[in-house]
Amino acid sequence: MTVWSPWTSINSECPPRRRFCHGACAEVDSDTEAVAGKGFKLGCISCKRRSEVESSSTIEWYFRPKGESDFVHIYTYKEDNPTIKNEQFLDRVDWNGSKRSSDIQDASIYLFNVTFNDSGTYRCFFNRILYYDNYEHNTVVSKVVHLTVVAKATRGTASIVSEVMMYVSIIGLQVWLLIEMIYCYRKISAAGEEALREAANAEYLAIASESKDNCAGVQVGE
Repeated sequence: MTVWSPWTSINSECPPRRRFCHGACAEVDSDTEAVAGKGFKLGCISCKRRSEVESSSTIEWYFRPKGESDFVHIYTYKEDNPTIKNEQFLDRVDWNGSKRSSDIQDASIYLFNVTFNDSGTYRCFFNRILYYDNYEHNTVVSKVVHLTVVAKATRGTASIVSEVMMYVSIIGLQVWLLIEMIYCYRKISAAGEEALREAANAEYLAIASESKDNCAGVQVGE
């Protein structure tokens, strides 16, 4: 899963003399389980330590089938020029990484119509040149993806735990709301009973006072 965007549009945060701003880069591991007959994204991200340094990269992908010992070269990408190197992946690989830039930090590719023969180990290489003021520096960074192809998608442990926690949270929230409703009902009921008692006492005192006045009036009349 990629959470990186190679470029962002012009905004108020961009330096006044630059046309584009660099987006944030985060290295996220690739998914490792593909479903036969479906498409699959092989993720490969390598962030530069200093984003302000200009660079250019050539990307190479290699594949070692399950049970084999040697890697074969399957794909190369350089300056918007992709090349499929292996017949097994002919017309089945598409670039899914950084676009419109030679400063590549996302070298992901998309694999169409996955087959069981695609199970194995994939390695992507960033052959990167960093351009400093007085010199150039060459670096090579590699990432590994162990791909398993299955007939039907299976749910991971994290997905199951997340769903269980969601239901637990929902039930907990409903119980909390029920307790709050009972508490509020009892509080309102108690307040109503207190108001009724106060009204009854007031009425009783008013009747008693009226009776006393009546008795006083009768005595005066006599």
